[in-house]
Amino acid sequence: MIVIDAASPVPPFEQLRAQLARQIQDRTLAVGTRLPTIRQLAANLGLAVNTVGRAYRELEEAGLIETRGRAGSFVSAAGEDGLERARRAAADYAAVVASVGIDTGEAIRIVQAALTSGTVTPASS
Repeated sequence: MIVIDAASPVPPFEQLRAQLARQIQDRTLAVGTRLPTIRQLAANLGLAVNTVGRAYRELEEAGLIETRGRAGSFVSAAGEDGLERARRAAADYAAVVASVGIDTGEAIRIVQAALTSGTVTPASS
C-alpha cells in the first residue's frame, strides 16, 4: 500500500520511490512482481503521470525494477544484488569506524548526514 502525504515537504515522486524501494527491499514486492502501469498508479494515487514516471525511472536506474516495453514494469532480481552490496558496504564502514575509534552514535550520525544531504554519490561496484 502506497500513501502519499500532500502536506509533506518530501516531493510526491520521492515518497513513491522510497515506499516502492522499501517494499522491494523488504520483499513485500517479490522479484518478478508486475507493477501497475504508470497511468494506473497515477490515477490510483491522484498524482500526475510524470510524477509516477519519474519514480519508476529512478527505481529502474537503481536496478530495483525493469521495464519490458509494453509488458510493463517488474521488480528486478538486480534489487537483491543492490541490497547485498549495501550490506557489504555497511560491514566495510563498520570496520573503518572501529579501526579509527569512532563511537557507534557518531558513526550513525555520519551515515544519516550522508543519506540526507543530497550529495550521496554511488560507489563503483
